[in-house]
Amino acid sequence: MKTSRLWLATNLMALAVAAALGSARAGEPVTLEYWVYSDFAQGDALKLQQTFIEEFKKTHPGVTINITGKGDDDLTTGEVTSAASGTLPDVFMNGVDVGATLVQAGALKNVYADWMAMPKAYRDQFSPDTIATCTPKPETMYCIPYTGFGTFMYRNLAVLKAAGIDPSAPIKDWADWLAQMQKIKAAGKFAIPDETQVWQSVAEIYSGVAGPNDWGADFAAKKTKVDPAKFALALKMLKDMKPYTSGTSRNDQATKDLFISNQLAFHIVGPWLNPTYEEAAKQSGLKYDYVLVPGATAAQHGGIKGYEFIGVAPGKNAKVAFEFAAYVTEKNQMLRWAKLLSRFNANDAAMSDPSVTSLSLMKMTKDAVDNAHFNMPPYFVGAFPACYRQTLIDKAAAVADGDLSPEDGAKDVVDSLDKCLSEG
Repeated sequence: MKTSRLWLATNLMALAVAAALGSARAGEPVTLEYWVYSDFAQGDALKLQQTFIEEFKKTHPGVTINITGKGDDDLTTGEVTSAASGTLPDVFMNGVDVGATLVQAGALKNVYADWMAMPKAYRDQFSPDTIATCTPKPETMYCIPYTGFGTFMYRNLAVLKAAGIDPSAPIKDWADWLAQMQKIKAAGKFAIPDETQVWQSVAEIYSGVAGPNDWGADFAAKKTKVDPAKFALALKMLKDMKPYTSGTSRNDQATKDLFISNQLAFHIVGPWLNPTYEEAAKQSGLKYDYVLVPGATAAQHGGIKGYEFIGVAPGKNAKVAFEFAAYVTEKNQMLRWAKLLSRFNANDAAMSDPSVTSLSLMKMTKDAVDNAHFNMPPYFVGAFPACYRQTLIDKAAAVADGDLSPEDGAKDVVDSLDKCLSEG
């Protein structure tokens, strides 16, 4: 009886959402251009996206949806330039960290009224904190949270074994982690990529000692929120790690190759890399697992998190475009997305479903999201100038190379970031 009630409740909610999305009527044909990240437009992900499109079209006669995949930079550049030329796609993805740039370009419609017109049962599938990433002020909403990520640490178990490290013993803190790195180097292996080469890596280490309010910017005051004392501790950690690094960044193909060939112990990145390592496990016997990024103390963890959103362009097709965006982000679709691809998404109702929480990678990603800091907050408020991210990289590298002390480097970082924000 309990199962029957659950089935009935789930399907009644789905019917309510379908009814809310059934406003498009047969008439003039409508073609929606739908831009997504490139990995959404290939393999199993593309097949599932096409399934969602066909399902939507059944309740929206006359609607055609063309899906186009683009790389990260091409996606943002294309959306900004097409906004200027009046050729925006009708519905599209991007990351919340570039949301303000798209708002400034006029690429995003305020969908607050559309959102509030949806059934409460649908809106309640998303947590208030998640929705807050899309709503910079009251009655202003620029997106629906779609997919997401939290970064964590992949561990090569063969490298740990060669270094005499017991993988079953958790890494307690940064001191314990550095001790492991020393053993790994003594075994002739690399411990970790160079964490000063990309800003995300710097942020992932800093979040292991800082609180969520010690990151991001106050755009009204044009000041960074980086805490200099805590950032100095992160810079010291980056300097201490330097002798054990591979010299490659977390994003380099060479880093993946080193990990797969049992030359690299740790790789901090997101769940999107797991298929590569999973395939290597099948093909070459790679032995690996994943854990939360160690923090300065046992109670802290590093890592960053963020969401990809689905947004709607202003224009004549905005209504049906929002209906499609709402359809693909609804629990039933996000459940299928999570189970097929083991990919985290922003629908809390889907993420808390037992069929999802039982998946190892999904549990790891959710734990990472629960412990990580947002990658570049606040969202949809102000655009971070390019100098902001570059400053983090340059100063972290200078400290790691011994050109600046951690304390001087942290002070320089704060001063430089404030200058960047005021001039940017």
